[in-house]
Amino acid sequence: MPGVQAPGTQAQKDSAHIDRNWVVARDLIEGVTTHEVRSVVTANGVTTEAYRPDWGIVEGEVRQVIHVSLRGGAISAWHQHRDRWDYIMCVGGHLRIVLHDPREDSPTNGQVDIFHLGPNRPLVLAIPPWIWHGVQNLSNEPSSFVNMFNKPYDYEDPDEWRLPRDTPEIPYSFN
Repeated sequence: MPGVQAPGTQAQKDSAHIDRNWVVARDLIEGVTTHEVRSVVTANGVTTEAYRPDWGIVEGEVRQVIHVSLRGGAISAWHQHRDRWDYIMCVGGHLRIVLHDPREDSPTNGQVDIFHLGPNRPLVLAIPPWIWHGVQNLSNEPSSFVNMFNKPYDYEDPDEWRLPRDTPEIPYSFN
């Protein structure tokens, strides 16, 4: 039985978290979506699609794409956009991405979601406006990701909001 503790021990039985098609079962923060993609092994290496409009994951259209490389062990937290969607795909290394929903009118208000992203099982993570997110490189070497947005960066009035990594406003610690 899921979540049952074995008598005479602190051991807990795992709940089912993946189906027979290897689809991970999760109750995500309202508005957060994911799209798992497949890599194709070729004679020269590996090819992976990072985005297609027919996936239906992007709100509107992709208007800007950046590549980010994080030093080994680096943490970038906390970050939020209030008018833009983030679409993140890890292309090298191993990242932990933590999301927090602060929206008072959301059915998932206060929820924290944790994702582990890497190129071995590519995933595009769609993060709605107002969702706080932090990124941790779990590798000792640089890890990198492609970040797509539905609106380009506004140089005059950036839609960039930040909190310190150890803020008490978010119930998660990267330590």
